[in-house]
Amino acid sequence: MPDTPAPTSETDTSPSLRHGTYEDAQAIFAGTLFVAMALMLFNQAGLLVGGTAGIAFLAHYVTGVSFGKLFFLVNLPFYWFAWTRMGREFTLKTFVSVALLSGLTELFPHVMHVDYLNPLFASLLGGLLLGTGCLFLARHRSSLGGATVLSLYMQDRYGIRAGKVQMGIDCAVVLLALFIVPVDRVAYSVLAVLVMSGFLWISHRPGRYVGH
Repeated sequence: MPDTPAPTSETDTSPSLRHGTYEDAQAIFAGTLFVAMALMLFNQAGLLVGGTAGIAFLAHYVTGVSFGKLFFLVNLPFYWFAWTRMGREFTLKTFVSVALLSGLTELFPHVMHVDYLNPLFASLLGGLLLGTGCLFLARHRSSLGGATVLSLYMQDRYGIRAGKVQMGIDCAVVLLALFIVPVDRVAYSVLAVLVMSGFLWISHRPGRYVGH
């Protein structure tokens, strides 16, 4: 249980509406799969994302170490915050989601390759895939760590929509890429962040969805 329940708390939810283990597993797999597809598009187009994924992407471009390994490592410090602020269930689901995403991003280059990808199309489609995947995870009390953990905490604790917080953090991280990535790719990356965060801003509202 979170230290401070969300506006739609588990105590307000009918037992018949509670998600079962199978439903959680299906949503976590689908959500991480959507995000992994988005990250594959970004990698092919030379784009970035925000949050810890953006940090992992920057480190990947600089060091050549695979994104999956770096993403898993970058998220390790955030599990303590999630455990103490968002609860055990959320933290365990987040750990599973991060580990699964890391594994999928390692697998995708071996099973899928795009020969040509317009960066504008990649930013729009990737942003929507990211938003959809993160929404799946959020509705099943999970996340992809890092900035998402902080965003959901701010929404649960202070009522600030997760999309607003995520947008601010993600744009700041992507703008840091100006020192590493060409300007046009940074612009497309900012567009992807705006698409993703705008989608979450509109779709993920406290109290709208009661199937916790």
